Amino acid sequence: MALVDNEVSFTVKFLGQIDVDRADGLQVLNGAAGLLKMSDGTSKMKSKQQKVSLFLSLNGIDVLNHKTKFMLHSCPMSSISFCGVHQTMPNLFGFVAKSPAGDRHHCYLFQSTKFSHLLVSIIGDTFQAAKANENFGWDKDLLVEALRHKNKMLQSENVSLKKKIATLEAQAASQQSPATQ
Repeated sequence: MALVDNEVSFTVKFLGQIDVDRADGLQVLNGAAGLLKMSDGTSKMKSKQQKVSLFLSLNGIDVLNHKTKFMLHSCPMSSISFCGVHQTMPNLFGFVAKSPAGDRHHCYLFQSTKFSHLLVSIIGDTFQAAKANENFGWDKDLLVEALRHKNKMLQSENVSLKKKIATLEAQAASQQSPATQ
């Protein structure tokens, strides 16, 4: 995660953009992900997967090629109707946005090995803040809230890891005790 000029950015893999019939729901996300899978389980878009920077700002979500910084997609926050993590593939997440060219909707799919739930939560919080505050005077609040959320997630992970370390140390100590006697 990086903060630059009131934007939060994440590096993820872009799996593709799929036209969808509905504007919301996990079924839409799961269906779009299914369209990217062939019957043998391999991805149709494997060769098209690319590392992208996902920028979240007060204006919306921008998807840029990670190397060239060429903008691939830009979705205003007001056009986003749903965001979620795939039900059976927790490293896959996406959002649905209305196309600026009509009544169509697109599902944008991404892969992140570690941060799918965090990204969806931050996008959801941003969406809720945008709905609650139509004057968009909340750019600093967005960053503070995103950082608070990330801090909370990292603190929780830290507690969990400390417990695992304590358990492993106790196991190692109990295994060494009989050997030294």
